[in-house]
Amino acid sequence: MTEQNSSPNGSVATDWNGGAVENTGQDATQEVPVVPAKAPAKKAAKKGVGPSGLKKIKTRVPVGPRERPTVIVDNLHVTYKVYATGKSASGRNAEKKGLLARTPGIRRAHEVHAVRGISFTAYEGDAIGLVGTNGSGKSTLCQAIAGLVPSKRGAVYSEANPTMLGVGAAMMNDLSGERNVILGGLALGMSLEEVKAKYDDIVEFSGLKREFLDYPMRTYSQGMGARLRFSIAASVSHQVLLIDEALSVGDRLFGQRSEERIRKLREEAGTVFVVSHALPTITKTCNRVLWIDQGKLIMDGGVDEVIEAYTEAEGA
Repeated sequence: MTEQNSSPNGSVATDWNGGAVENTGQDATQEVPVVPAKAPAKKAAKKGVGPSGLKKIKTRVPVGPRERPTVIVDNLHVTYKVYATGKSASGRNAEKKGLLARTPGIRRAHEVHAVRGISFTAYEGDAIGLVGTNGSGKSTLCQAIAGLVPSKRGAVYSEANPTMLGVGAAMMNDLSGERNVILGGLALGMSLEEVKAKYDDIVEFSGLKREFLDYPMRTYSQGMGARLRFSIAASVSHQVLLIDEALSVGDRLFGQRSEERIRKLREEAGTVFVVSHALPTITKTCNRVLWIDQGKLIMDGGVDEVIEAYTEAEGA
């Protein structure tokens, strides 16, 4: 893996020994679009300031841990196809209205450009929050970093295998919570002895009552299942951990424990990505924020700076 260092002639990629590898010919200060943080939301909307009309200023990635890059996203584009069926009805069905006026027909494919040319570098010790409206491409970006979806153009470079943790993460619903803890630990690379040694801590962290561990996972509520998944994943130190809305479930006490665990992962020199619509969660757990809108990286900067710009632009 290489990292970018600034030079008078542009940005020079160097290897770990400091040898020059490539001159990109670009200024080390990256130009990214940003909204005026002081402008009131209503006035900004009238002036066209927001995701559709942002001014461009020069900004730098916030001061923080910058010793070793762990994830490099280079001009990443991700597309996928959505299929729709049906055609205009004819004959007897032509007199019907609404959904009954459609009959099965040729499958029509629509291409969705979910991620559009996003580039950034994550460093060891970073906790990066991803903010944006629904459908902006945050979850797709995380899935691409984790290697769960292919890229159309660009690339993702990671020093270690990223671990994706989300509310929709697969669990074996017909097995008990106890069995899922064991299987989850084994899937994360722990030995059976290590899983047994950490079992009590995992259960205690999840906040689930012991009797629930004997029940099949299909009897759990969504919140209970998400808490158990997070507890399993948080029992291991990850070099790169991606959390998609997992902190938005559970009670206030579990939320506090989750935030403490994120901070501990940062201290252990891991890199954490957090996708959440709960801005206080981002503020408490992250040192850096990426603002994504319509698949594009709108802003990359410090937590207060980006959150203020995002809330002003969205009128939140």
